Amino acid sequence: MDLKELLGEELHQQVTEKVGDKKIAVVSDGSYIPKEKFDAVNQEKNDYKQQVGQRDEQINQLSEKAKGNEELTSKIDELKQQNETAKNEYEQKLNDQAFDHALKDSLSAAKVKNPKAVQALLDKDTIKLKDDKLVGLEEQLNNIKESDPYMFEEEENPNEPPKPNFTTGQHTKGSGDEPANLADALAQKFTK
Repeated sequence: MDLKELLGEELHQQVTEKVGDKKIAVVSDGSYIPKEKFDAVNQEKNDYKQQVGQRDEQINQLSEKAKGNEELTSKIDELKQQNETAKNEYEQKLNDQAFDHALKDSLSAAKVKNPKAVQALLDKDTIKLKDDKLVGLEEQLNNIKESDPYMFEEEENPNEPPKPNFTTGQHTKGSGDEPANLADALAQKFTK
């Protein structure tokens, strides 16, 4: 839903007059990440990279000092391998998080009613994240739209008149104070 639909014609006109050329985004769909949260995660990532770099440097220094001592050299090689494994696991975790975030944003943009249900139908092995875009997702979403259109919000056609909205009356049983039907109401009135 864009800002004009959300505010209505008159209020949107007033807002655009006040704001001018600045863009206003409606971010209630979950695609917005607060700057503080982004900065915190980004700082944590940079700290980890710095720590890994420091470990690599320390291990290389120890390796040079340990030449000739086989036991120490083998221990250093083992630490290098552990460090490399930890680095690869961390990078994989970051890539998985970026993929999940991009997938969530794409499903939100596709107006999916239940993202978890649609994710269960996707073959994630064929979807790849390249340059912050998911390759292979659109084809799968189109197939799901054809087979299960109820999983997506209906797109409103501006040329179609709006559908009427009918509501039914509320039929509730009395809570003790009010009568449940007309006969009870009359009986209650005449017995008091």
